[in-house]
Amino acid sequence: MSLQPSDAPNARSGALGFSPSEQLLAAMLDQLIEKDALAVAFPSGRVRRFGQADAAPVSVALKDAGALKRLMANPELALGELYVEGLLAVEGDRIDALLAVVLQNLRDRGFRARTAPAGLRLIEGPRREVNSRDRAERNVAHHYDISNELYRLFLDDDMQYSCAYFEQAGDTLEAAQAAKKKLIARKLCLRPGLSVLDIGCGWGGLALHLAQVHDVRVRGITLSQAQLPVARMRANAQGLAERAKFALEDYRDTKGKFDRIVSVGMFEHVGRGHYDAFFRQVAALLAEDGVALLHTIGRADGPGATSPWIDRYVFPGGYTPALSEIMPAIERAGLYVTDVEVWRLHYALTLRAWRERFEARIDDVREMFDEQFCRMWRFYLAASEAAFRYGGHVVFQIQLARRQDAVPRTRRYLAENAGPIE
Repeated sequence: MSLQPSDAPNARSGALGFSPSEQLLAAMLDQLIEKDALAVAFPSGRVRRFGQADAAPVSVALKDAGALKRLMANPELALGELYVEGLLAVEGDRIDALLAVVLQNLRDRGFRARTAPAGLRLIEGPRREVNSRDRAERNVAHHYDISNELYRLFLDDDMQYSCAYFEQAGDTLEAAQAAKKKLIARKLCLRPGLSVLDIGCGWGGLALHLAQVHDVRVRGITLSQAQLPVARMRANAQGLAERAKFALEDYRDTKGKFDRIVSVGMFEHVGRGHYDAFFRQVAALLAEDGVALLHTIGRADGPGATSPWIDRYVFPGGYTPALSEIMPAIERAGLYVTDVEVWRLHYALTLRAWRERFEARIDDVREMFDEQFCRMWRFYLAASEAAFRYGGHVVFQIQLARRQDAVPRTRRYLAENAGPIE
């Protein structure tokens, strides 16, 4: 698809030949797009250009009037659906470029997720997040159990499916994921022989790292039927089966006491109505002098509503919390917050690396699934990256304890060469 300048009159040049719906969308885009440029081919065949006159436009085409109506009625849901269905075409399939133009302009005009017109989503969100044991297992299966082979195509060798930690420009994905695991280990203040609970252990990479490098005993729990056998197989292959054990288990059913508790990339699936239960369980399972670390995607711009497209197609029942939504539940559980770190842009870099690897293996993905799946996954990765790069999404690492003296008084112990933790 190529839109020539002669085909693209300025949006202010009149409405001859445009339907009322096309005129309305054009008026909205004319108000929104000031930075960069967007060229839209409407179902009528007419083309309009929006934004800077000297910028190369991102070119898109809406295929029919029905697609236009869906986009106008519910843009947050319809944009992804129309792209996946092929009813919204982007030149070069650069959906990332389209999202960048739209979200940068929204950001520059002071848009915030909490003030966006979200309709009934703000009311219905808590209902969709009622993650009972059965529902939580179904939601996990929807995303994580589709195919281990798919994830092997674009994740690092350790299959870390959470934000990496890019310490230096030019770090590879493997180096950044290794740095993430090292930093988590430092924040857990590990010593040989300690017991560790890993809530939402994925394919076992973090648990195996802690068991092997720090000589601790780890119990990893997951709700994924696909991840569990891989984690156990890896533990056996590495000779760590006695120190790293894995179970198909809901965090609400875990028993015992643990010196350390870690949860990476799982809290987003808990749901706001279950925050009190989650942190009460952490407090009950944590030893009196224990340390816990929560690693979760978060909102820097306050409470909001889950994207309807993400909720329907990618992470049903999920919610990305603001810090103001997490802290009250921690306080009610009687836990101390001993450290908080906010990772900015690290997940954008992680998602960019995943998307590049995904595109490099797109023929393999297409053979495993179909073209619509490829487009859905491309949209998911690109939209997620855009949320971290231009929106209010960040990563929170929150260190918790039952006692004030459970961790050192200063943060010097987190330095790479700090030596043993005292």
